[in-house]
Amino acid sequence: MDRIAPSIIDTLRLLPRAMLILMLFIVPVLAVPMMRADTEAPKKGVGFVLLVSLQRG
Repeated sequence: MDRIAPSIIDTLRLLPRAMLILMLFIVPVLAVPMMRADTEAPKKGVGFVLLVSLQRG
C-alpha cells in the first residue's frame, strides 16, 4: 500500500498537464472539419472587407 499511494498521487499530478497537451493537439484537428463546413456558406462581407482594405492601401 505504501508504494501504490505515491504512484497514484504522481499520476494525479500529471493528469492536468496531460489533458492540456492532449487538448492542444485535439483542438486543431477538430477545427478543420468545422472550417470546411463553414466554406459552403455564402460569404457576403468578404468582398466589402477586401474593397475597403485595398482602398486604404
